[in-house]
Amino acid sequence: MHIVKNYDELNISSERKIVLDLIETALESIQPENVFKNNVKLNGNILSIKGKTYNLGDYNRIFLLGFGKGSAENSKIIEAMLSDKLTAGYVIDLPATANGALQAGTQEEEFSKIQFTLGTHPIISEENIEFTEKVMRNFTGLAERDLVIVVVCGGGSAMFEHPHSITLAQKIQIEKALLKSGADITEINTIRQHLSDVKGGGLSKIMYPAKIVTLIFSDVPGNDLRFIASGPTVKNDTTIDDALDIIKKYSLEKDINLPREAFIDNPHDDKYFENIENFIVLSNVTVLDAIENKAKLLGLSVIRYSDRLKGDTKDVAKELLENSKDKSLLIAAGETTVKVTGNGKGGRNQQLALEALKILNDNTYFASVDSDGWDFTDTAGAIVDIKSKQKAEELNLNIDDYLLNNDSYTFFQKINSQVITGRLSSNVSDFMIVLKT
Repeated sequence: MHIVKNYDELNISSERKIVLDLIETALESIQPENVFKNNVKLNGNILSIKGKTYNLGDYNRIFLLGFGKGSAENSKIIEAMLSDKLTAGYVIDLPATANGALQAGTQEEEFSKIQFTLGTHPIISEENIEFTEKVMRNFTGLAERDLVIVVVCGGGSAMFEHPHSITLAQKIQIEKALLKSGADITEINTIRQHLSDVKGGGLSKIMYPAKIVTLIFSDVPGNDLRFIASGPTVKNDTTIDDALDIIKKYSLEKDINLPREAFIDNPHDDKYFENIENFIVLSNVTVLDAIENKAKLLGLSVIRYSDRLKGDTKDVAKELLENSKDKSLLIAAGETTVKVTGNGKGGRNQQLALEALKILNDNTYFASVDSDGWDFTDTAGAIVDIKSKQKAEELNLNIDDYLLNNDSYTFFQKINSQVITGRLSSNVSDFMIVLKT
């Protein structure tokens, strides 16, 4: 059974099949069971994480905290691994999926000691805040011989949040403005860090002096720990002035109309971070490794372009196509940005694919995919080629009109070029494939 649910519909040429098989390989490589098999093991009382060992017998209590897209599935594996050794746990995630349909409530039934909360993303909600408040209450007063295993996944910035001094309504307005601003993820999370009690190392201060082991599933290009889910267990060196400068850079003063006193300085005392170890157990490098290995088995020449690609979708589409070569495969990963000017439906991967479709050559096959299967809509991305362009012409679809209205979803729905997977259990941001024959 294919991860790409409309695989057979998209598979209309041998070249398309190559690209689809590479997408499947990429997505398979980052699913939780494969991640834990390669990175986390338990033998008796000895927990091993990427070669570092912990004797669980040294701790009086063991807790688990998970937040972000895919954290439920990952936490479920840890709970089963620890069994009776686990004291309690708290997890917030989006609904699970079964055959592409959202299945609210199913995750809660599958946990034994973990309390599950159904959260929201990308916009914060009362449920997200209440979950975070519960964690803050229960993790205040931990002791040195307590161990907390924290599972941090992409989307954690929205799901694990406690605004420092602003209301929920203000936070929602700010989030909507940030998502449309064109700012990249590090800039967005810098602002978020200085409006929150738990970001930018804030969680570390709450859990001090317990032993903290953080398993990080990175969705941030370059894997800067400070910005993955806004770095709740990582010492942060950004300042309030940095946040204010970014607001000014993107002319967000009207949408983020707050006095300086509304912002917060994150913890800087080293003592809050001395008993913390952060491990990146998954990132977009895993995806690129999997694609490259599969491509070489297929006899393809591979150009590994970047694992930290960023920039406006129009610029990135041009950059990727210009750097691809005939009879080769170019692969990249990262997170592009879209300055939203229209009221259409879509996501950055679909916008990127539409920009690429506008300028690609007859011998080029291009795909851009969100690794969690949800490109701001119920599609993971899109795959395009000359046949896509021909289909658009047959339907009299003007690419520029759809780009201007940010309506890539509708465009690709009409020409049947969407990559549909349903929500997936891992999130390492986006990956791009350019095949030239």
